[in-house]
Amino acid sequence: MGLLDILLGRSRPVAPDLDQLFALPSAAVTLQAAAGFIPTGTGAVCFATVEGAAFAEAHRDVRALLDADTDHGGPPVEVSRDEYGYSWLVSRRAPDDLPALVGDLHAVNSALEDSGFGPQLLCSVAGFKDGESERRLGLVYLYKRGTFYPFAPRADAGRQRDNALELRIKAALADDLRIEQDLSRWFPVWGAPGL
Repeated sequence: MGLLDILLGRSRPVAPDLDQLFALPSAAVTLQAAAGFIPTGTGAVCFATVEGAAFAEAHRDVRALLDADTDHGGPPVEVSRDEYGYSWLVSRRAPDDLPALVGDLHAVNSALEDSGFGPQLLCSVAGFKDGESERRLGLVYLYKRGTFYPFAPRADAGRQRDNALELRIKAALADDLRIEQDLSRWFPVWGAPGL
């Protein structure tokens, strides 16, 4: 950052730290103890689709990387598109195998970043559910910020969020994850796979 940037109040964006994803398994233990939420085994990476051969090749390489263990009983990777036109690469693992799911999410993000498509990466989501009810929760990793936030859609009220639960989860995970402090960046991820 130069002197002119400092004088004009400009700052460089925070560099993504994909290794933050590896904190999810320990955060899941805290999440279960504090709020009763357990992993669903579903996670997804959201990205803006780009037209062109280079992106199509990178996309194929990512799918091939994650589908590589299907011969050994691993789940195939799914691709879906949401109502806003964003693509989701979805991985499903056994609910008790969160480390493998996190590895999948990290691999997708890394492969797209290494192929030069980091700017198209938006977020990654790991799904959780309440062990006693139908409540769902997503821990959302914002790629460009390197932070997490909880997203809790209300099952009984259409497109409404359980803000009280989100704030409770924020407080519970403050020591486990780098939580996004700017609540205006806690974007709803309606229709995210696994939620």
